[in-house]
Formats: sequence, structure tokens, C-alpha cells
Amino acid sequence: MRDTSHIVPADRRLPTGEFTVMIAMLFATIAFSIDAMLPALPEIAAELTPDAVNHAQLILTAFVLGMGAGTAVAGPISDATGRKPAIIGGFTLYIAGAVMAHYAPTIELLLAARVIQGLGAAGPRIVGLALVRDLYEGREMARVTSFAMTIFMIVPAVAPSIGAVIIGLAGWRAVFLAFVVFGLIASLWLGLRQPETLLSPRRRPLSGRNILSAAREVLSDRDVRLYTVVMTLGFGQMFALLSTAQQLFDVTYGQGADFPKWFALMAAIAASASLLNAKLVMRVGMRRLATDAYLWQALSSAVVLALVLGGIGTGWPGFAVFFLWGSSVFFMAGLTFGNLNALALQKMGHIAGMAASVISAISTILAVLIAGPVGQAFDGTPVPVILGVVLCSALAWMLMRRTMPH
Repeated sequence: MRDTSHIVPADRRLPTGEFTVMIAMLFATIAFSIDAMLPALPEIAAELTPDAVNHAQLILTAFVLGMGAGTAVAGPISDATGRKPAIIGGFTLYIAGAVMAHYAPTIELLLAARVIQGLGAAGPRIVGLALVRDLYEGREMARVTSFAMTIFMIVPAVAPSIGAVIIGLAGWRAVFLAFVVFGLIASLWLGLRQPETLLSPRRRPLSGRNILSAAREVLSDRDVRLYTVVMTLGFGQMFALLSTAQQLFDVTYGQGADFPKWFALMAAIAASASLLNAKLVMRVGMRRLATDAYLWQALSSAVVLALVLGGIGTGWPGFAVFFLWGSSVFFMAGLTFGNLNALALQKMGHIAGMAASVISAISTILAVLIAGPVGQAFDGTPVPVILGVVLCSALAWMLMRRTMPH
């Protein structure tokens, strides 16, 4: 008989609608912190690193690197102290990093502040996932996560526009003050409305032995290892596109002035994927949806790469092809990440915080090792990032075929 002792009683659950929106806001900490910075990259490059404009991309990857490192500790801390203290503590560090970034006089200090911000953002992102796992499991968890991702995708749609408005009114440094406000609102909502889901009897003391034991259990599972590598490839290709998006729209296709609008449309298209996944996952299943999505992404990206190498150009036909392809990368993320997280945590409900940390830390940090070189290889064309997506999606598809059906 299946052990369900780790599932939290219904009387400690918020209404599903409010819970989903709140979780979406916790997840959106990452997207808002990355996407709102995209319109600021040219000004930051001109002011802090004029001799090496590609270095401005590191503002994004530094945040992701910090987030990856933070995921290694956020989960174990939440398993020991409870979900709410770990999330609110993460937001406190996130806000401190934002304040430091606001006043940073050099690119080096700005990057350090972004690493700190990323460390803090790991709390809401990873512990939020553990909180969902406390309350739901299996396809129901994937369904709730997919609905949350639908709302979450609204943030990338509007974040560049919000960033552009803030920059126009008060300069690029003011964007970091918006992060402070965001962190305060999310912390208050969680603190005032969400009951603690990890009560004292189920907590695991924060010790090296317990952490190693849980990590060993997570990594000893073959399917969990495979899903973690697949998420690494998925995050890697998405972060690579994000880090080069502003340059591609501006330098390659001459759409810099309208970049926030195009990016909003791209994100809106992608948001429909999570909504579609929430409807399909209960019938089709998590594994099949993710597997088919990566196959489609690999094949379609290979076709686009051939068109670009064949000389489709940088005019409107070339831009249309690039835009549709870029939208498809984010669309596929909506069909995969919620399912992969649910699959990886399926058997790890009793150590959800630690499992979420191990999986996310590995996948995020290694994703930076993929996205960083691809971003720095930007040569005025979309070839490096498209090639990166072809390789990552093809490998992800092959690995998904090796996992066991659930």
C-alpha cells in the first residue's frame, strides 16, 4: 500500500486558485529578476563595460549561478525549519542583493550583487516547489504546477516592458528597487495567508549526515538522475536564448526599440503551453508530453538552422522565422519543466525539500555552463544559440526515451 503520510491534510491548504497564483508569484521571482533586466543591458554595457559589451550578459548568468548555488541549501534548510521561514529568509537575502546592486559602482560589484540576489531567489523557487509537493503529487502536482506556470509566464510577457518604463523614468538602477517591492509583496502574502505545510514531526535536523543521506537517496535513483540531466539541457538552452535575446532583437534584426513588445508576444505564446499541458497531462501523461516536446524542438530547430545557414537573411522573413522559433523554445519549456519536476519528485515526497534542492542545484549550475559559452559566442547571428538548442533538445529526447514509464 502506498505511503501517503507525507501528504498534508486538506485543512492546511489554501483555496486552489489562490494557492496557484501565490506559487506562480514565488516561481516568477526568477523570471522577473532576469527579464526585467533585458532592456537595461545596453545602458549597463555602455556605462560599466563599454569595451566588452557581451559582458553585460553576465548580469543574467551571475544571477542564475547564484540561484543554482542557493538551491543546494534552500531545500535542506526548509526540511529543518519549515517551508515559510526558508522562503521568507530567501526573500530577505534577495532584497539585500537588490539594494546592493542598486548602488554598485562597477560591473564586478554589480555581478557580485546579482549572485547574492540569485542565492536569495533560490528560496522561493525551490522551497515553493517543495511546498507544492507537500500538498500534491503525481499528475495532480503537474496539473497545479502547469496552471501556476501559465500565470508565471505572464511575468516574462510584461517584465521587459516594466523594466523599460522604469528605466525611462528613473534609469536602469531603479529596476533593482522594483525587485525590492516584489520581494516584500510576495513575503507578506506567504507570511499572512499560507499555513506551514511541514510540521515539526516531519522535519529533518540540518546535519551533514541527514543531508548526505537524502542526497544519496535522490542520486541513487536512475530515473531521477536522467530527469535531472534533461532539465539541465532544457534550462541550458532556455538561458542561452534569454542571455542573447536583447542582442538578437536589436543587433541582428534591428528591433531593439520594440524589443519589450516582441518579447511580451513571445511570452504570451509560450504561456499557452502551460495551459495546454495542464489539460493534456491528466490524459496523456507527463513522460510522453515531455519526450514528444523535445523531439519536436530538436527537429524544428534543425530546420530553422538550415534556413539561417542557407541565407534566409536578417530582414522581415528572417526575423519572422527567428521569432516563431524563439517562441517555440519557450513554448516547449511550458510542456516540459512542470512535468519533469513532478516526475523527478514523484518518489521523493518524504524529502521533498532536499530532493528539490539537489535536482535544481545540479540542473541550474550545469545549465550555466551551457548557456554561458553559447551566449559569449554571439557573433551577430542566431546560429550559435540555434545550434545549442538543436544539440540540447536532441540529447534531452534521447535521455527521456531511457526513462521508465510512470
